[in-house]
Amino acid sequence: MTSPPTTEMHFLDSAIDGISQSLLPHQILTLLCTRFEEWYDHLTPLSRILLISSLLTSSALILHGSLHVKRRRRETGRAIALLAIMLLTLAALVLSQPLSSSAAPSERADGAVTANIYDPKAVDPQSVCPGYKAANVVETPLGLTADLLLAGDSCNVYGTDVEALSLVVEYQAADRLHVEILPKYISPSNQSWFVLPEALVPKPKAEADVAPESDLDLSWSNEPSFTFKVARKSTGDVLFTTEGSQLVFEDQFIEFKSALPENYNLYGLGETIHSFRLGTNLTRTLHNADVGDVIDANLYGFHPTYIDTRYFVVDEQGAMTYAANPTDKSSTYKSFTHGVFQRNAHTQEILLREEGITWRALGGTIDLYIFGGPTQDQVTKSYQKNAVGLPAMQQYWTLGYHQCRWGYQNWSEVQDVVANFAKHEIPLETMWNDIDYMNAYRNFENDPERYPFDQGLQFLEELHEKNQHYIPIIDAGIYVPIPDNKSDAYPAFERGLQQNAFMSNPEGTLYVGEVWPGYCTWADWNGALFGGAGTDKWWISEIAEYHKKIPFDGIWIDMNEVSSFCVGSCGSEERHYDVSSSTSSSSAAAELAAADTRDIEFPPYAVNNYHGQLGGKTMSPNATHGDGTLQYDFHNVWGHLYLNATYHALTNIFANKRPFIIGRSTFAGSGSVAGHWGGDNYSKWPWMYFAIPQALSFSLYGMPMFGVDTCGFTGDSTEELCNRWMQLSAFFPFYRNHNDNNGISQEPYVWPSVAKASKTAMKIRYSLLPYFYTTFYLSHSTGSTTMRAMAWEFPDEPWLAEADRQFLLGGKILVTPVLEEGATTVDGVFPGVGSGTTWYDWYNQTLVTGVEAGQNVTIEAPIGHIPLFVRGGSVIPMHEPGLTTAAVQASPWSLLVALDTEGEASGEVYIDDGESVTPEATAWVDFSVSNSALVATPSGEYKDENPLGYVTILGVDEDVSEVTFGEKKLDEDSWHFDSATRVLKVEGLKALTEKGAWTADFTLSWS
Repeated sequence: MTSPPTTEMHFLDSAIDGISQSLLPHQILTLLCTRFEEWYDHLTPLSRILLISSLLTSSALILHGSLHVKRRRRETGRAIALLAIMLLTLAALVLSQPLSSSAAPSERADGAVTANIYDPKAVDPQSVCPGYKAANVVETPLGLTADLLLAGDSCNVYGTDVEALSLVVEYQAADRLHVEILPKYISPSNQSWFVLPEALVPKPKAEADVAPESDLDLSWSNEPSFTFKVARKSTGDVLFTTEGSQLVFEDQFIEFKSALPENYNLYGLGETIHSFRLGTNLTRTLHNADVGDVIDANLYGFHPTYIDTRYFVVDEQGAMTYAANPTDKSSTYKSFTHGVFQRNAHTQEILLREEGITWRALGGTIDLYIFGGPTQDQVTKSYQKNAVGLPAMQQYWTLGYHQCRWGYQNWSEVQDVVANFAKHEIPLETMWNDIDYMNAYRNFENDPERYPFDQGLQFLEELHEKNQHYIPIIDAGIYVPIPDNKSDAYPAFERGLQQNAFMSNPEGTLYVGEVWPGYCTWADWNGALFGGAGTDKWWISEIAEYHKKIPFDGIWIDMNEVSSFCVGSCGSEERHYDVSSSTSSSSAAAELAAADTRDIEFPPYAVNNYHGQLGGKTMSPNATHGDGTLQYDFHNVWGHLYLNATYHALTNIFANKRPFIIGRSTFAGSGSVAGHWGGDNYSKWPWMYFAIPQALSFSLYGMPMFGVDTCGFTGDSTEELCNRWMQLSAFFPFYRNHNDNNGISQEPYVWPSVAKASKTAMKIRYSLLPYFYTTFYLSHSTGSTTMRAMAWEFPDEPWLAEADRQFLLGGKILVTPVLEEGATTVDGVFPGVGSGTTWYDWYNQTLVTGVEAGQNVTIEAPIGHIPLFVRGGSVIPMHEPGLTTAAVQASPWSLLVALDTEGEASGEVYIDDGESVTPEATAWVDFSVSNSALVATPSGEYKDENPLGYVTILGVDEDVSEVTFGEKKLDEDSWHFDSATRVLKVEGLKALTEKGAWTADFTLSWS
């Protein structure tokens, strides 16, 4: 069942928010089994023994009673009833627990901490803190400034109160309001506690020197303490308000709150595994962590932004009233969307409750940007253009299919995989290697026996000759060798040591944690920017030298949260390196680190971190940068800086080519340099579903190059699961199959049915590559989304607010995947049909009829079939499918035209060389259809010599007796009109466009 418009049928939402009353029996069993496995994993050994003993003893007694005590059937019946009650109680207990969730405190080896939200003794800051009073308010050309002074005695509840704050309000653009609150007095000794340097994360600027006309309005009050409110002038709707709460601002704790309307719709606040709509009872912890796609846990990335969509019912007079439960499909609705971005890299916790949102942070400032919209498209574009940067444009080949697994043991095995794809005629664009290729898991070194450099060069030469590509993994940890032991020498480390490229302990020794190679250290990106370290120079050089040995085509960055398998600098004694120096700058940095009086390891407020303490499975918060700042203040941005450095390293190698990077840990703005995969997911059906809300969320974050480990990473995939998943991922921008070394092989050719299903979906994907590429180019150039929620494209249909089992590719292709085991049909909605939108079945090219607004329609979906639909009013550019993207690019063009109810359609295609950061020439073709004529209008200097093969037109109302191309009437044998399906297919156009389909304007008409 797919993308139902109502919450009652969304059983996976129930897996997070509670058990729905309308779950079907097989759904309950699936959920119970999945949750029992997770629940059982968290039991202590003694608890497991008691549980199993109780079940076995009860069963034995019942069996004995039924076989030997025949006269006491009532007693046996009562025993059976008691056992049944116990099992039902156990099931209820298991089902009541969040699946794989960090929702309850637990004793963990990586640092047991009771999260504040679960601590019954925790103090509510709102009950004891006095708030602030505004003083010295000054109006400025952009807004206002003021001092905020503590309004009473210090509460010092989770740190030390900051007594004097500065308030800055700026109307930066017509749709963007900036509210900043930070300490009035900041010195070099505590600047990193509060200020996020613009060199790390750019700060949005006002577009002019004076405030523009804006639909946003900020007002403030001092009664009973300082609060502010942001409203939309045109509707009077309050978008953000701290009224009724106290502002709390301490050196290690910030809290501010905003009321939200009943049953609000918030999206974002990543990274986590959750349904797309966040709901009204969720705590989101933002602290980058190496967590294997655990539901509701804090995962790899840090994106402190959300959009808020509100629906209003419109009466006959045009008056609008907020609709908390807009279920009446006969009513007229109007939606408004705004966005909020909190530019703060410190660890945060956001509490979503029925009454509103509470935002907490362990440092930094309140640096809010409110985007007025009023549509999701406008909010997302403004967020990217003005706050975090537009997404990096990807090379054309990156949209092909990628194959990887942890477990390819040598070059011969990798070659066999490539050969098997060719044998089964399954497209393969890029081969990847996980850490298997490394020499003792060390970056930049290949295993000399299994992955020697000479064999690698030969393999890659052959691969590149076939227009295929290669990506190796690079982990964040750099191996630390045994000092003065030549047999353990690691030149990459030694060169980094000479450049002062690594993190240190506060006392000046090398910080040493542990990852796959053993003892490891990590690059010091802050030191490079602010402390004179040569980290960037070292990193660029190491990647360039490795590329000379293995000419890879891009890089896969992993473990950059960072991930460390021990707590603290666990290897400093065994791997002792003194990295302090006598320079004045390093001495000043050491003094700065030593002067930090905060509780860094265990801050007073404990967030609900999956790994317990802040340093659990990561670098310690007291790890020190070359400028004296601590990792506590920059933990969440470290992975982003790593991706940025890698981007520049690749531009050094490939000159004007667009770098291709897929990274695990991300921050707001990482999309400007890299793509992202969804991390270590599971070969289970729920995680295939979760791939969709993950992708939609990263669309909001400005990271359209997103995909997941198709068929699942952890565990054994099944033939049916992999069949469905290979087809689903074919419509994600990043399309890769990857699993771990303990699982069975899951390349698509392993199962005949999966090979067939994959080829079916890949043929469609590869034929749609021009559409994919154009849609991605628009994401890169304007900030529009590539994968889209139906609610974004059809914003006035509130029943789509939590639909996340279907999605749109661009605005023209509707994808309705099967997400449930054993299903041969899928339920889907057809958005917009109530307001005149039409949809055509991709496969039979016929119009979808008999559908009402918001109706769940049962669609036939046998194994190997993924339902796809084309939106009426669309012109979609296409190529012929092939086994590589190069073959596709060299094939003839075609156009798929789907007419709307007025017989009209439009579309576009973007063309360039497919690889250059700044192409020497580009081309753009606009397509428009009206009055039974298709007009193509090219512009730009790029010359594409592929001819136009054919044009297919769906939904032609009138019978066709004549077709012309330009002034030439086409022979009847070059076109065919099917009066039953209303499809007109025009062929024989190659000869008329032999110099290239888009060399000049043309008109194709029919009558």
